[in-house]
Amino acid sequence: MKRMKIFAAGMVLAFAATTAMAQQKDCILLKTVAEIEKVDTNDRGEKTTRLVPAEKIVPGDEVVYTVSATNICDEAADNVVIDNPVPEHMKFVANSAVGPGTEVSYSIDSGFHYDKPAALKVSNPDGSQRAARADEYTNIRWVMRNPLKPGSVAFARFRAKLE
Repeated sequence: MKRMKIFAAGMVLAFAATTAMAQQKDCILLKTVAEIEKVDTNDRGEKTTRLVPAEKIVPGDEVVYTVSATNICDEAADNVVIDNPVPEHMKFVANSAVGPGTEVSYSIDSGFHYDKPAALKVSNPDGSQRAARADEYTNIRWVMRNPLKPGSVAFARFRAKLE
């Protein structure tokens, strides 16, 4: 099994292109979907929430980004890492990054360094430091704990608000 690193590049509403980098042949197929929550009310007044494609958003709207990673090769992909920037003009929503079977970390310097939220520090003008806020995160990283078996799909998801 080989080590793989995947980069998902993004735009505000949808990811036009994703780039997969791996030490082995291109075994991970990435797909990213941008959606918004829509609340429907039935005749009895019961509300249900569903995700629909984010075709048009306005400042303040929250977008749900879902990245799927499919292993299209005949062998398991070990140490799969998905790096994803927070799209331009969007602010990451605190505690929204999830990925079953993954370790999630964040960057505040465009993906040069990643760490857990408690370890991310921002320098103040006076030289002191403070904890980084979630809306200052520039990138999210999901590291899969287990190999991705042939034909299997893994998901990573986060939310961001349009400035």
